[in-house]
Amino acid sequence: MLGVFDIFKIGIGPSSSHTVGPMRIAVRFLEEAAQMGALETAARVKVDLHGSLALTGIGHGTDKAVMLGLMGFKPDETDPDEAERAVAKVRETNHMALHGGPEIAFDPKTDIDLRGDVTPELHPNEMRLTLFDAAGAETFSAVYYSVGGGFIASEKQLKAPAEDDLIIGARKGRHSFASAAELLSHCREHDLSIADIIAENEDEHRPRVETETMLDHIWAAMRDCVDRGLNTRGELPGGLKVKRRAPSLYAKLTENPLANEREQLFDWLNVYAMAVNEENAAGGRVVTAPTNGAAGIIPSVLKHYCTEDGNENLGHIRKFLLTAAGIGILYKQRASISGAEMGCQGEVGVACSMAAAGLAAVWGGTPGQVEHAAEIGMEHNLGLTCDPVGGLVQIPCIERNAIGAVKAVNAARLALRASEEHKVSLDQVIETMRQTGLDMSRKYKETSEGGLAVNVVEC
Repeated sequence: MLGVFDIFKIGIGPSSSHTVGPMRIAVRFLEEAAQMGALETAARVKVDLHGSLALTGIGHGTDKAVMLGLMGFKPDETDPDEAERAVAKVRETNHMALHGGPEIAFDPKTDIDLRGDVTPELHPNEMRLTLFDAAGAETFSAVYYSVGGGFIASEKQLKAPAEDDLIIGARKGRHSFASAAELLSHCREHDLSIADIIAENEDEHRPRVETETMLDHIWAAMRDCVDRGLNTRGELPGGLKVKRRAPSLYAKLTENPLANEREQLFDWLNVYAMAVNEENAAGGRVVTAPTNGAAGIIPSVLKHYCTEDGNENLGHIRKFLLTAAGIGILYKQRASISGAEMGCQGEVGVACSMAAAGLAAVWGGTPGQVEHAAEIGMEHNLGLTCDPVGGLVQIPCIERNAIGAVKAVNAARLALRASEEHKVSLDQVIETMRQTGLDMSRKYKETSEGGLAVNVVEC
């Protein structure tokens, strides 16, 4: 089983698979090199990025993430401004102090090789790192994969038989489940909600009060990200000259508080989601929910429906996050949350499904209704492609989060108002998403080789 805090992780933008994952991989590589006794003699490090990591690496900040990881920066502890200064210094001096090791010469232009011509076999996000000594001899090398949502795995892990393959962070829970059907069975057997089941699984690893504190910390990071996005103006980096829109839309909403409430519902959801994803596009501090590219959907729905006049209903927020995490665990275990594997259905689609479930739970839905909300949330995102213009997490990603938030609310409403049993189960729609992702052309899966990425002129 995975846990709540495997699904919700604090990191920096613009991508969980292309920024957070590579940072973690670089740290892990040096730690393993140190265990093998190869780090102290290191004089050079070479990083080869393959597949999607290479094709959209610059736009997704993968080159920066690699440098940060090699210097020991960790996603959940990194200050974006400090990170920018550290990377700028490396580019200026062509030198770097390796995490736990010596200072070495490092030229990002030659020591990070973006090999978009290499198509990996195990996963589209492949990363090979190699250490050399002063004589130029190779002393340590390893291959890793960034498998979505900030999760990482070694080549050995991905090659292991499925029954023995343990994703980093996986562990047993009191109520283990491998499908939505099993999760609902636990709910019926113990007369518990999905949030209760997930909470009791977390109880196996820490006291409940600590889990609640950690949930509050996740929410605080989401809330702070929304606030920064609402109050930061300017142009997003990367060359597309995309201007932040959330601050101006927020100003219009707050200046007209008596406007039609139903008409403004979409506006509030839009502005909160866009605020988060504009922060993400700028390399800000966000929560993978379950990925960075889809990080705005859950905070948007949470903020609109679980806070009022600045007052936070922590009970509802915790229930929402626990429920959403339970759904996210199913997608991660049964399919994938990687845009490079599934297209954007695996990112925005999964986030929409998670948010729909969380909101249905807060609105008093039964476990069956919550499962139905999650199913609707994904069913109408099936086939969604990942085609970022210029390899940047901006167009169509920012608006796509706004649309996803609105879809999530509608999915929850439809599920709670259904008059009969639904025909499609969550397990069926997750399997459909998986099959669709496998069938989808590579050029529509976070490579910027198809879709909007080739039909929109970069300017």
